[in-house]
Amino acid sequence: MADNRDLDQVRADIDAIDLEIQTLINQRARCAQRVAEIKLDEVNAASGQESTEVVFYRPEREAQVLRSIIERNEGPLEGENLARIFREIMSACLALERPLQVAYLGPEGTFTQAASIKHFGHAAVCVPQGTIDAVFAQVESGECNYGVVPVENSTEGMVSHTLDNFMDSPLKISGEVELRIGHHLLVAPHTSADGIKRICAHQQALAQCRNWLERHWPGVEREAVSSNGEAARMALETPGVAAVAGAMAADLYQLEKLAEHIEDYADNTTRFLVIGREDVPPSGNDKTSIIVSSRNKPGAIFTLLEPFRRGGVSLTRIDTRPSRTEKWAYVFFIEFEGHLQDDSIAAIVAELEEQSILLKPLGSYPQAVL
Repeated sequence: MADNRDLDQVRADIDAIDLEIQTLINQRARCAQRVAEIKLDEVNAASGQESTEVVFYRPEREAQVLRSIIERNEGPLEGENLARIFREIMSACLALERPLQVAYLGPEGTFTQAASIKHFGHAAVCVPQGTIDAVFAQVESGECNYGVVPVENSTEGMVSHTLDNFMDSPLKISGEVELRIGHHLLVAPHTSADGIKRICAHQQALAQCRNWLERHWPGVEREAVSSNGEAARMALETPGVAAVAGAMAADLYQLEKLAEHIEDYADNTTRFLVIGREDVPPSGNDKTSIIVSSRNKPGAIFTLLEPFRRGGVSLTRIDTRPSRTEKWAYVFFIEFEGHLQDDSIAAIVAELEEQSILLKPLGSYPQAVL
């Protein structure tokens, strides 16, 4: 059927739709407030006293909502774009009760900050930390509700320091974020290419752009610094310094892009883990991570992996780290599909526990939706 509306009619319809959307969003916000009231009443009734330590954020519930939005979407907007809008709505609704405090590997302008905003929305309060250790410490102490740390890059592999922190930390993995990484060569305004004497970035960023830098800037010194955000700050304040960093850092420090998308591989992606203090119930599409150490004997690795094969469970990641308690011994970081509450997964973990000298579940969590 032909649409015969003129411009004024279409604009009037848009205004009416916007009003309806606004009304419905506020209705949703009031429902979210009621959910928070019910949760608070339940906690107070169970404890017999008023409590301020109530968990309003439910990672599994948010994942289920976002998946449903994508699955039922009929266009013309793409499902993921629509889900991002709803994530911001949920973020704002949650902040009505208590904005989430999220620690991330800073300073401002890093990809970890971008991952934090992608996962929690702009209404969350993102708190930069100088090290991965500090992110863990902020969440363990209760100063922040959650933390976001990098765990692996598609070209450079695992971030070993994140895995090492899980050895001793009581924290659980409560989510994951995948972020497409786009690196740019950034300079202060009015800086010419001839004036660049040093290129700074985090060591991972320099590695991810190694070939491009060799081709285009072979004689310029490269310096690894604590973060790409720090490199961007240096580019702004120090004459002759250029930074390799992302678009967020360029906007934050008002830098110019001398070259865009200089990463060596177009599909360069980093995965981040969300860490918290609570176990996450099943969402219907989950992953589980464990740390396990086997006895030093022939076929030890086969013994660890065989239960997964028999159970038909897909491994999504396996890595090794040196043991801190025994020379030349190693622990395995294993990630696989399923939830610890699934009967099949529980049986596999129980079998591994009998065969290993250490088994530490790091948590089950929803697979990344966006």
